[in-house]
Amino acid sequence: MKGENTMRITDLLKSNAIELGVNLTSKDEAIDKLIALHQKAGNLNDPAKFKEDILKREEHSTTAIGEGIAVPHAKSAAVKAPALSCITVPAGVDYSAPDGKPSDLLFMIAATEDGDVHLEILSRLMVMLMDADFANTLRKAKSAEEFLKIIDDKENEKYPNEKKAEPKKEGYRILAVTACPTGIAHTYMAAEALEKAGEKMGYALKAETNGSGGAKNVLTKKEIAECDGIIIAADKNVEMARFDGKPVLKVSVSSGINKPEELIQKVIDGKTPIYHHDGEVSSDIDGEEKESFGRKLYKHLMNGVSHMLPFVVGGGVLIALGFLIDTIAGNANVGGNFGFTNPIAAVVFWIGKAAFAFMLPILAGYIAQSIADRPGLLPGIVGGYLATTGATLTSPTGDDTAISGFLGALLAGFIAGILVNLLKKAFNWMPKSMDGIKPVFIYPLLGTLLIGLFMLIINPIMGVINGAVSSGLSSLGDTSKLLLSIVLAGMMAIDMGGPFNKAAYVFGTAAIADGNTWIMAAVMIGGMVPPIAIALATTFCKNRWTKEELKSGPVNYLMGLCFITEGAIPYAASDPLRVIPSCIVGSAVAGAVTALFGCTCPAPHGGIFTFAVVGNPIGYLVALVAGSVAGALMLALLKKKRTN
Repeated sequence: MKGENTMRITDLLKSNAIELGVNLTSKDEAIDKLIALHQKAGNLNDPAKFKEDILKREEHSTTAIGEGIAVPHAKSAAVKAPALSCITVPAGVDYSAPDGKPSDLLFMIAATEDGDVHLEILSRLMVMLMDADFANTLRKAKSAEEFLKIIDDKENEKYPNEKKAEPKKEGYRILAVTACPTGIAHTYMAAEALEKAGEKMGYALKAETNGSGGAKNVLTKKEIAECDGIIIAADKNVEMARFDGKPVLKVSVSSGINKPEELIQKVIDGKTPIYHHDGEVSSDIDGEEKESFGRKLYKHLMNGVSHMLPFVVGGGVLIALGFLIDTIAGNANVGGNFGFTNPIAAVVFWIGKAAFAFMLPILAGYIAQSIADRPGLLPGIVGGYLATTGATLTSPTGDDTAISGFLGALLAGFIAGILVNLLKKAFNWMPKSMDGIKPVFIYPLLGTLLIGLFMLIINPIMGVINGAVSSGLSSLGDTSKLLLSIVLAGMMAIDMGGPFNKAAYVFGTAAIADGNTWIMAAVMIGGMVPPIAIALATTFCKNRWTKEELKSGPVNYLMGLCFITEGAIPYAASDPLRVIPSCIVGSAVAGAVTALFGCTCPAPHGGIFTFAVVGNPIGYLVALVAGSVAGALMLALLKKKRTN
């Protein structure tokens, strides 16, 4: 209706869904090309299903209208939102047009099943295309931007009283929070992907990042109150109480990177459950009302790991510096006092040791907090501490043979969280006036007592297991060390920051505490190789990559040298079947070389900046070069040359 806001052609047709001057020879090729443009623009959930629906429509009658114009269209469940794609074909294709002429100007309308927007746009487009001068002007366009301007100008001329649809409200329609365990790469990549997708789809979106430097771009109360919904793309727990009563979609951080448009559309379509802080409702990408047990377990673990990492990195590097200073001072052969013989080395070493000592209590504490919220923090920390002392019922001050270490702290975190949740249920009978005292007194007090008793009982058993694992690793022969180094280094490249990567890294950091620093050497080198291998491939094999990939390639040298594996993610996401195997092979080769050269690494992070404290740094550098070159060569062999 004139005078009211309405959908316009340029709302549905974007520049990345237009390709001019395409060389095609058949109707089938034209359909495939138009569908590919829709897929490129992010308009489809299932390209194969959409093609099936397009072909069903073509079976009824041709969608060519003559005069060189064809407008294939279909309603389909595979369409995310109504959209257009377009191509010009200078030579034309036989589209069975009524006038027998080849079609050289083709629009494809993708319509959702729940509306008739395709009929409205089809009608308007047909009226405009009946003007032969307008159609010829479109054919002569030199760029997608010029093509869109011609349409917009004609639409304004033909329908002058119709205004372009305006956003429903001011401010942000959608909010997001992104967080990954390390808070280094995935956090910011997910935020950027969501914000770009929101801009592309026409929905104002703001993303808060919970990174290693704290929360940035923090959501305000006003923004939360006025938004349509919130996307939580996180692999660790974030502050949720502020979202009480709002639609909240909870997904993994990788979904935020890989499926931003799908997530946004889900919020816009109103398919997001309401979040209640006292009884949380969560949803994943498939709309299920409950997270899987495995994903919950992973999130709790990653919450502990993310808070533990600063203690591991800071403490581990300081300890390594103590060794370095003592080596420079000529005390490398002093035996048991190595690392703190020199006075300066001793200060640095013991400060690092103090920071490192908090590693397991913090891990357990934040696992428990993830499960039971803040009341779980104290019981978890105490349980983790008792795991490091080896306290038992018969020896409350500690028994060296009962130290349960990393495995005991892991168990303590989960059990403490579960115990506090059970206490919450057990004290439900108390009057509401007591709600304020329960989380600050009753739950921490009883939770700490219960987890303490549990650890005193379980420590002897876990101590035996921990001792067996430590002894087993220490006694591995050269062949076994080689195999384990290959496996761990390769795991770092499987998902580049995901569960496999984190499992290998946590295993490496736990091994440092037990003195098995050769494991961390394989783990760190395995994480450094993928970005460097990709950087090498983009430098020396430029014809395998897009312009955007080539532009970002050199940055991966720095990311790889700094042990930021996530730099390889965009390349892996665009071509996983070639990039991921190449990176795994490169990392595995590097891991094997570290084992062959007997390299060790007492620092759990830092990349090239920790090479000074690495055992056999020359061999370690050789491993990095060998693995990176192997990965780059495999990429060069697997990646096909681009034709345009």
